[in-house]
Amino acid sequence: MNIPSSYNEGYETAQQSDPELAKRYLDHTVIGDPLADRLIAETGKTGSKEVERYISLGMQEDTASEIRQAPTAIREFFEFCYDVPDWVDFDSFQYGCRMFHRNTRLVLAGMVGGVLIEGFATNIAKSFFLTGRLRDQGVRRLQQNNRHMVEIFMPDGMKRFNDGWAFSIRVRLVHAKVRRLISRSSEWDNEALGIPISSANLGLAIASFSARLIYHIQRLGASFNPEEREAFMQIWRYSGHLMGIPETILFTTEDEANAMFRVGHICEPSPSIESIVLASSLINSAPLFVGMTQPEERQNLANYISMVSRALIGDQLADDLMFDSESQFALLWKFKWLYRLENLITKVKPSRASQNNNMLTILDISAYDSKGVSLELPDHVYAEQSSSW
Repeated sequence: MNIPSSYNEGYETAQQSDPELAKRYLDHTVIGDPLADRLIAETGKTGSKEVERYISLGMQEDTASEIRQAPTAIREFFEFCYDVPDWVDFDSFQYGCRMFHRNTRLVLAGMVGGVLIEGFATNIAKSFFLTGRLRDQGVRRLQQNNRHMVEIFMPDGMKRFNDGWAFSIRVRLVHAKVRRLISRSSEWDNEALGIPISSANLGLAIASFSARLIYHIQRLGASFNPEEREAFMQIWRYSGHLMGIPETILFTTEDEANAMFRVGHICEPSPSIESIVLASSLINSAPLFVGMTQPEERQNLANYISMVSRALIGDQLADDLMFDSESQFALLWKFKWLYRLENLITKVKPSRASQNNNMLTILDISAYDSKGVSLELPDHVYAEQSSSW
């Protein structure tokens, strides 16, 4: 097996834990997304407006039939997206939507303070760092991430042609375009790192967005039943399928997702300087993300997010990412009980409900505009030199 050199040490350790999953993870470090990669490669010489037109046609129910006249790569891509796997149960998704909207603020806290920070501790940080997207346009990047998550958890959002379905496909196309731009850059080392935004990294990411996020929000005080928990997992699984993650690295159950998170992180090298920079950038972008502009308030909130993050991800990873080393004793316990107290006060005093409305909170900090689902893709490897997308 041709192992990218940065994974050698981790793979040797992971083999002692779960040799089959470790090998499968490493196999996928050199695999991208064949369908989307082919679409981007074959349409690269075509005018971008023409490609956008075909993608727009494929995204809409009343024009989807026109895809039959599109270039082969576009037609085959959408044929995959239109085909719903047998394991998808749209009726059950309503329970996952209910869980998400009841716990929205905790989902945001778990995502920013836990899941995304842990994600940047892997080699995927090198792709983000190289493009400069998070450093140069951090708030916009977080808002787009939020919009995708909001839409997949809307009732019926994952049905064909609805926004959750469309945003999952858009993320896939963005990944494919960025993968091509980075691969053609002289700054990427394939022998050491494998393919940029590999299916291994994406399989690990979707496991984190689902199972690991459940773990974090549970510690923060979220409430849900087994039916909601399972539906939450399956919504992310279907989104991952639409995002082009191969079935061979896409989880089927929460246990499998947790195993992927554990083994994948063993395989990954220790956090790099890029990981440290991006984790810091994420923490410091979060106050702007929620509209906080006063310097002192921003710094205080960033410090608090850093503390919550340390409590979620653990001291070892927090130290590796050079977070402040203040003690977080009982912080999660305090966070959980303050959240529950606030909910209790809201029930007793309904006039406070508008201040704590989960839906309004997440809509305020998502990338909404009059265009709907944007079909614009990056056209330069460096974010500051790319057209707006």
